[in-house]
Amino acid sequence: MDARSFRLGIDLGGTKIEIAALGPDGAVRHRRRVPTPATDYEETLAAIVGLVEGAELELGTRGSVGIAMPGAFSLATGLVKNSNSTCLNGKPLKDDLEARLDREVRMANDANCFALSEAVDGSGRGAAVVFGVILGTGVGGGIVVNRHVITGANAIAGEWGHNTLPLPAGDDLPLPACYCGRSGCVEAYLSGPALAADHARRTGVALDAKAIALAAANGDPACEATMARYESRLARALGNVINILDPDVIVLGGGLSWLDRLYRNVPRLWGAHVFSDEVRTRLLAPVHGDSSGVRGAAWLWENAA
Repeated sequence: MDARSFRLGIDLGGTKIEIAALGPDGAVRHRRRVPTPATDYEETLAAIVGLVEGAELELGTRGSVGIAMPGAFSLATGLVKNSNSTCLNGKPLKDDLEARLDREVRMANDANCFALSEAVDGSGRGAAVVFGVILGTGVGGGIVVNRHVITGANAIAGEWGHNTLPLPAGDDLPLPACYCGRSGCVEAYLSGPALAADHARRTGVALDAKAIALAAANGDPACEATMARYESRLARALGNVINILDPDVIVLGGGLSWLDRLYRNVPRLWGAHVFSDEVRTRLLAPVHGDSSGVRGAAWLWENAA
């Protein structure tokens, strides 16, 4: 069997490491997950190697390996940076895994893998330009053009979460602080914790994002007002993305992507912020959900020769 007749995708998360083997048709032939040894780099390497070896033993052949990872690689050093799995930071993760697995390993940020998964055989199937959005504990993004991940000259393509929110005024003030050291970042308004913090500032009531959305659906006026502020901000921020990237499809992922109202309300609002008399970009829910990271990692090898 050809070494690329199936593709191994690994999602290296903060709490679990998952592997899936995809056939040429995208069907899952093998899947397994183990807890992440979050504070031990060498044990993390060993866990990944063990998952690959176990999958190949079951499948009877070697496969290509792609990995969705938190953080990114420094262009200056080649070492991992900005990972919330802090034991990876400053480590030559790609080199170490290639040495242990005796093959090339392709790696990409988890948001890029989400975008690729949805572009290949998810909500963005058939679209030329797909912007994948993560709305969760943070706000990230990935760009896929003709089923290729775009990383950019500085390896930050799609990182819209650390642009400032467009046109902040009134209810958007004062500018909330962001962990990156600046204030007014999109992430500081549109992450799940940011939604909860906005509600607490306005009402004095501590609720998480899911509780706010459910209360709004049940007619709570304060929660409805919080959701309306959130949708206005999301429409402005995505309007900027459309003006620059002009994607065919925007797919939402992360913990807030289940909110059906976003898909109805945000496209009604973003037209006021897009430099066009008609907006044909579609805002869509993900097909693969939590599986997009591992599937996107596997699809990093789709265009292998």
